[in-house]
Amino acid sequence: MTTPHARTHEPHTESGAALGRRDAMLAMGALGAAAFAPRALAQVNETDRALAQGGRGIISARDLGWDPEARRYILPELRYAYDALEPHIDAATMEIHHSRHHAGYVSGLNKALDELAKIRKGEGDAGLIKHWSREVSFHGGGHVNHTLFWLTMGPKDFIAESPSLELLAHMERDFGSMNGFWTHFEAAANAVEGSGWAWLVYEPNAGRLLITQMEKQQDLWMTGAAPLLGVDVWEHAYYLRYQNRRGDYVKAFRNVVNWAMVDELFAIARGV
Repeated sequence: MTTPHARTHEPHTESGAALGRRDAMLAMGALGAAAFAPRALAQVNETDRALAQGGRGIISARDLGWDPEARRYILPELRYAYDALEPHIDAATMEIHHSRHHAGYVSGLNKALDELAKIRKGEGDAGLIKHWSREVSFHGGGHVNHTLFWLTMGPKDFIAESPSLELLAHMERDFGSMNGFWTHFEAAANAVEGSGWAWLVYEPNAGRLLITQMEKQQDLWMTGAAPLLGVDVWEHAYYLRYQNRRGDYVKAFRNVVNWAMVDELFAIARGV
């Protein structure tokens, strides 16, 4: 199956060159409770760090959902076809999730920012500041969360199926074992009330890994934490295949995690 939103990774030209500090901040910055990314991704050096599937290639601002020329958020292309994660995540769900749900968050985020710009110019209703600020947080959170979700997954023949020895050592220290991590992570995901996410995060003050829950796209987020791996447990992420069996979906998620990308995010979060 092919799709206009799927591609193999190729070197970027000038408009998609290696992501520098400024573009990383523009791409992922100031998005309410999900704004871990400025801290993490702003550390990407223009020449010496590549973020990509399997640790190969270069990630651009467009990969992070930002058009630096237009200065607008955009829907990032996937690095694999919609059917590439079968049988664990079905093609129909992937297509709807990416091309409709994620696209909706991008549209909502740009709309909210446009309305706030009008208010600053005296052309909008200042009484709606609270409303549009909430829209930035919700839609911006949705955009950032999903961008990372796509990047940290991949087809079995292309991904790193286990974490690096360094990340594994931290997992064993903070969760007892990889099995302990998965037990905790899956339980957290299954226990999210209503719609939301479970995240593996790095907390820089203590220098440790934690597992957190997120309601909706942004609520209950831990300020300063750098997300490394998240699973979307909104029903639109799994209902076509799994119906109400969220636990089966969360368990299947193990099979599509690209640990090479998680390793890269872990290194960036620690400033390595």
